[in-house]
Amino acid sequence: MKWFSFLLMSALMLSCTTEDQFKQQLVKVLKKNPEIIIEAMEEKPLEFLEALNKMAQKAKAQMAQKQEEAEAKKMEEYFDNPLKPEIRSDENIRGDKDAPLLLVEYSDFECPYCRRGYQTVTALMEKYGKKIKFVYKHLPLSFHPNAMPAAEYYEAIRLQSPEKAWKFHDMIFAEHSKLRNGTSFLDKLAKKLNVNMAKLKKDTKSDAVKKRIEADLAEASKFGFQGTPGFLLNGIPVKGAYPPSHFHGLVDELKKRGKISL
Repeated sequence: MKWFSFLLMSALMLSCTTEDQFKQQLVKVLKKNPEIIIEAMEEKPLEFLEALNKMAQKAKAQMAQKQEEAEAKKMEEYFDNPLKPEIRSDENIRGDKDAPLLLVEYSDFECPYCRRGYQTVTALMEKYGKKIKFVYKHLPLSFHPNAMPAAEYYEAIRLQSPEKAWKFHDMIFAEHSKLRNGTSFLDKLAKKLNVNMAKLKKDTKSDAVKKRIEADLAEASKFGFQGTPGFLLNGIPVKGAYPPSHFHGLVDELKKRGKISL
């Protein structure tokens, strides 16, 4: 091994060989003679593992930095060109419809992280009051069996009363663990709201409700939301159950850039 290293260094020092040419020659030699690396590993196994660990940590840090830089660049693009969700003429809006802040959530009623998202939304509504409006959209995930039925019940109740739909929304997250009981729990909540149960059952299977949820799913997919919860704050995406402080930072940045006036 020492003899081989001596020859390599001599080739670099005693001939007209550039560093790139030397690297190419070294790669060529190692490809033909991989046992050189194996011998080095066997001779100094501890040193080799330590070097590998250092390289892995360095690579991890570099990858994290690159990802952070890419996210920052992407965020800049969103501030300049925010995403534009469809706000339908009959959209169920909580808060002042003329509020400068629009928070849209793509959510799954059965998702435990969405319960945390619900708490964040509640905190934001309390903090910003009449300056924020909230829209709830559906992203029921396939591995949550009660998410789609809950979404259907919400939309069917909304057809009878938007206010009762919001109450239904709040009641689910208030007693979240009971959603595992499925439609029996959903029926219990609906009856508490004194909705027309016959109409409710019919509307849950209607094209109007089905297409409404499909439209939400398609929009979530278009914006790159695959998990829940996902949010848009004035078109700036937030993927995950971030705390209220994260949204406060976005609001401050929007104000700083002159995008909103509160």
